[in-house]
Amino acid sequence: MDGRVSRRQCLARCLALAGGTLVAGAAPAHAAFANAGARLQPAGRRHRIDSVLGPIAPDRLGLTLMHEHVLVDFIGAGQVSASRYDADAVFTRALPHLQQLRTRGGATLVECTPAYLGRDPRLLRRLAAASGLNILTNTGYYGANQDKHLPPHAFTETAEQLAARWVREWEHGIDDSGIKPAFVKIGVDPGPLSAVDAKLVRAAALTHKATGLPIAAHGGSGVAAFEELDMVEGMGMPLHAFIWVHAHAEKDGSLHVRAAKRGAWVEFDGLSDRSLDAHVALVSRMKEAGLLDRVLVSHDAGWYHVGEPDGGQFRPFDTLFTKFVPALKAGGWPDADVRRLLVDNPRRALTGIVDKLY
Repeated sequence: MDGRVSRRQCLARCLALAGGTLVAGAAPAHAAFANAGARLQPAGRRHRIDSVLGPIAPDRLGLTLMHEHVLVDFIGAGQVSASRYDADAVFTRALPHLQQLRTRGGATLVECTPAYLGRDPRLLRRLAAASGLNILTNTGYYGANQDKHLPPHAFTETAEQLAARWVREWEHGIDDSGIKPAFVKIGVDPGPLSAVDAKLVRAAALTHKATGLPIAAHGGSGVAAFEELDMVEGMGMPLHAFIWVHAHAEKDGSLHVRAAKRGAWVEFDGLSDRSLDAHVALVSRMKEAGLLDRVLVSHDAGWYHVGEPDGGQFRPFDTLFTKFVPALKAGGWPDADVRRLLVDNPRRALTGIVDKLY
C-alpha cells in the first residue's frame, strides 16, 4: 500500500468517528400500571438503551440508521410464525449486509419489524453479535394494512391492557428471550384514524409514560400524524418522544415544518438511489427552516421476505454512505450538520434529550 486514502476510505473513516456502541437504560416501569393517565416518567433523558445484546450507553450509539428491517412476513397475524422460515438461512443472507454497514461506519441499526410481522429478537441477537452492530428491537403492534397484522386481542382489549403487555416486554423481555425493546413501534392506516388505530396510539402513549420509550409511528400521511400528535399531547406525552415515520410520503412540506415546530421527530426514511434528490431536498428544506434538530433519515431497507425464494431481493443499507452523504457535502453541508443528522439526532430521539442543537 502507498499510504494514500481513497475517497471511499476517507468517507468511511469520517463516518466511523461517529460510530460507537449503545448503553441501554430506562427507569423502572410502574409495576401496577394503575395510574395510567398520569405521567409516570418525566420527559427527561434515558441513561441507557436496550440493545438486543443488552443495555448500552447512549454515547455508544454512534451513526444510527433509525428505520431498517432484517426480516418481514406479510402473511398476516393469523398465520405468521417462526416456523415459516429458516433462521439460519436468514442469518446467512442478512449478515453480509450488516457487516458492510459496520465497515462503512454505521454503529447502530434500529430494526422496526413489529410483533406479528416477523419480529425475531433471537435472530437479531445472533446478527448483532456476528456483525458488531448495535441492533435495537421494539414492542407495539402494527395496525396499518387494514389491520391484517393485528392479533385478535388487539380488538378486544383496552388501551391500558395493550400497554400493560408492552410494558411487560420492556420490564421482563420479549417472550422468554430476555431481550428488551428500545422503542414502541405502531402502525396506523393513512387516516382519519380508525377506532383500533386510535387505541394503539393511546396504548403507545401509556407505554411511553410508564417506560420513557419513544414511539415510532408508521402512517405516512399528515392526516394520521396530526391526529396522533393531538392525541398523545392531550394525554400529557411530550412530542419529542414521537417519531413521524415515513413522513416523506406526505407531499405537503409545510406539515413537516409544523410537526417539527411542535417538537415531534420528522423521519424521512425510504432513502434509495432513486429517491436521492428528493431526500436531499427534504432534509435541506428542514435545515433552512432551522429545524434540522428534529429530522431523522434512514433507508427502510433490508427485508428478507418470508415466503419468497431465498427471501426475495434484500436491499443493502448503503445509499446513505455512497450517495446521500456525498451529496450533502457537495451541497455545502458542514461536517457538524452531517453528524447532527446521523449521530446526534438519533441519540436524542432514542434517549429523550430535548435540548436544541441547531
